[in-house]
Amino acid sequence: QVQLVESGGGLVQPGGSLRLSCAASGSILSVGTMAWYRQAPGKQRELVASITRGGERNYSDSVKGRFTISRENAKYTVYLQMNSLKPEDTAAYFCHVSDRWVTSKDYWGQGTQVTVSS
Repeated sequence: QVQLVESGGGLVQPGGSLRLSCAASGSILSVGTMAWYRQAPGKQRELVASITRGGERNYSDSVKGRFTISRENAKYTVYLQMNSLKPEDTAAYFCHVSDRWVTSKDYWGQGTQVTVSS
């Protein structure tokens, strides 16, 4: 069984920063694309950022210039550096990974809460 362990969430003031981490472990043989999603109350889950094994990055328009996604392939870990946080960034953030060879195999983290408030 594959497990995704997330960390780094918490309460931060507007304009502050947080760094989320997600490490995959278990039966996964090789990790493909890794991504971060978020879901705010009453809203649908949305893709925040993704990164391929080759380092190609994709960001939602709302976080471009503020968030940076990165990964360490050898450690099966993905990070999300969040700067200049806004109240509208408040959401549960979820890590997502796909199998490198079988993309239909994907895995979700349990979620970590990020709250941006004064």
